[in-house]
Amino acid sequence: MRKTFESLPDPVIIFNGVFKSFRLRNARSLKQTVLAKLRRTPVTDDFEALSAITFAVYPGESVAILGRNGSGKSTTLKLLSGVLRPSAGEIYTAGRIAGLLEVGAGFHPDLTGRENVYLNAAILGMTKEETDAQFDKIVEFSEIGDFIDTEVKRYSSGMYARLGFSVAVHTEHDVLLVDEVLSVGDAEFRAKCNAKMQELQAAGKTMFVVSHNAAQVQDLCQRGIVLEKGQLVFDGPIKAAVARLQGKKR
Repeated sequence: MRKTFESLPDPVIIFNGVFKSFRLRNARSLKQTVLAKLRRTPVTDDFEALSAITFAVYPGESVAILGRNGSGKSTTLKLLSGVLRPSAGEIYTAGRIAGLLEVGAGFHPDLTGRENVYLNAAILGMTKEETDAQFDKIVEFSEIGDFIDTEVKRYSSGMYARLGFSVAVHTEHDVLLVDEVLSVGDAEFRAKCNAKMQELQAAGKTMFVVSHNAAQVQDLCQRGIVLEKGQLVFDGPIKAAVARLQGKKR
């Protein structure tokens, strides 16, 4: 009997042999720099944050990037968002990418919350008309209230988190990148964030999540990529990925 196969969709993210290196200064003062040169010792060292990372992500996948501190998780997300460029290799992305890499990243302190909503949405590729249509939902979800017309430099870190998250999840995007932002804020707001993320997952949005909360990533993601010292050591089902990170055999 003849078999037929449905063609796979094109990936929305491709990492192809990606390396990322940083140059670190050994000398922190002019005196140390002069002494290092006199002793003919290196003033700088190269640190390889990622080494030959290769993976592909398809539409609708929810992927957790797992690893201990310094493993390269946040560097991976910053490369995906375009904040950093690879030292070698290629990165391909399709569609709009919304990144929650730092609380309040992209906010201008001297602008009001309202102005920053439009600024952030524009950075994410939204038109003014698209932002107008989502504005009331953004403010309602963030629970900022009348502070929406206050300069954000007067906001608490929790207010930054609520507004930044609300903008990212209410804008039109194809891929959502989240770096530990759900650990910020009170328990009630974290639960609200989790519910929103699960809603996006059910809607078929592609998500990349970095979190140290194993229970959280297992609720949100089906797939886990484990990094160790900048190298990809596991890519598979989320439960097996968490077990690998925790040193358990499955």
